[in-house]
Amino acid sequence: MIFEEKDLQDLEKAVNLLEQDTITEKMTQVVGKPIDYLMSKLPKGTEKQIHSVVEKALHKAADAALWSLDNEPNREASTKANKLFAAVSGAVGGAFGFTALAIELPISTTIMLRSVADIARSEGFDLEKVETKQACLEVFALGGPSESDDAVDTAYYATRGFTAEAMQVLSKELAEIAARQASASALNKLTPTQTGKWLAALIEKIATRFGVVITEKAAAQAVPIIGAVAGATLNAMFTDYYQDMARGHFIIKRLEKKYGFDLVKTEYTKIINPTMA
Repeated sequence: MIFEEKDLQDLEKAVNLLEQDTITEKMTQVVGKPIDYLMSKLPKGTEKQIHSVVEKALHKAADAALWSLDNEPNREASTKANKLFAAVSGAVGGAFGFTALAIELPISTTIMLRSVADIARSEGFDLEKVETKQACLEVFALGGPSESDDAVDTAYYATRGFTAEAMQVLSKELAEIAARQASASALNKLTPTQTGKWLAALIEKIATRFGVVITEKAAAQAVPIIGAVAGATLNAMFTDYYQDMARGHFIIKRLEKKYGFDLVKTEYTKIINPTMA
């Protein structure tokens, strides 16, 4: 199967969005200091505390964001409004520093996840499907550090592999459910309890990556001269970045529906580096 010209243009757009500078590099540009250096100045145990806050924030955001939007596939996304709300919450968090993180993070994460879901909907995805909810949460893994140094894979597909691995722990249970229900789409047949378990397992895995990014952000906002202004700037930048990740991710997912995973990945790789294809 050959890509239609419009679809190839969409794929090129997705590649440009997904393979841009990392959120860490963007934060460094804002604060003007290496993030690793700033993280070394954080109090001992901060990273562990932040990871706990991040996991709770993702759970709250999933409850508040993914189930609250109207399910109208192909409706245009309201990205500017979500970016503004995130900037305001970041200004509050930045003004009060690290102590406000536990309050501010669930709010800003919910705003960002709602924006991600909004984009998914605009790309034609059904927000009631568990696969869509999973794909929305996956976006938060796209800004974190890559565990793969495999030169054969791109940063985006390395992350896709990371989240796929996280779901293997439930594959046996899902296979049993599918067998009992005689359905190939077991995810859509899960009970609320099973759905919660599925998403909780994914959130726990994603939190390990998103937590690193949030720790870096906390370190950046801890710089004395940063405060509220940079808090707003960083949150607006975060929302903008994850909106880009979401748009790219759901363009890819939409194209995979039409062309299949393997062909889309092959064309994606060709765009980045023809010699890798």
